[in-house]
Amino acid sequence: MEIIFGAISGIITAMGMGGGTILILLLTIFAGLDQRAAQGINLVFFVPTSITAIIINLKNKNIDLKLGFQLAISGIFGAIIGAYISSNIDVKLLKKFFAIFLIIIAFYEIYTIYKQYIKKQISNNSNKEG
Repeated sequence: MEIIFGAISGIITAMGMGGGTILILLLTIFAGLDQRAAQGINLVFFVPTSITAIIINLKNKNIDLKLGFQLAISGIFGAIIGAYISSNIDVKLLKKFFAIFLIIIAFYEIYTIYKQYIKKQISNNSNKEG
C-alpha cells in the first residue's frame, strides 16, 4: 500500500501539482496516521522527489532560476513559520485548516476549468461567425 501511495504522489509531484497534498490525504485516510505524522512523512518524501523533478526540469529549461531562488528563500522563511505554527496547534484544528485549504484549491480548479470552457466557447463562436 505504501509503495502505491509513494508512486501516486511521486507522479503528481513530478507534474508540479502538489503530490504532497495527495500523500497527506492518503496517509491520514487510508493509513490512519494523524495529521502531524502525515505532514512529517510528506516532508521526508518531498525532498528527494523534488530534487528529481528539479533536475529533469532544469535539463528541459523549464525553470527561471532567478525567480526560483527568490521563491526558495522566501519559502524557507515561510516553512519555519509554518512548522512553528503546525507544531503548536491542536491536531483537530490543523485538520480543519487542511480541509479548508483543499476546498479552496478545488474551487479554484473548478473556476479555472470553467474559465477555459467559456474561453473555448467564445473562440468557437467567433470562428463560426468569421
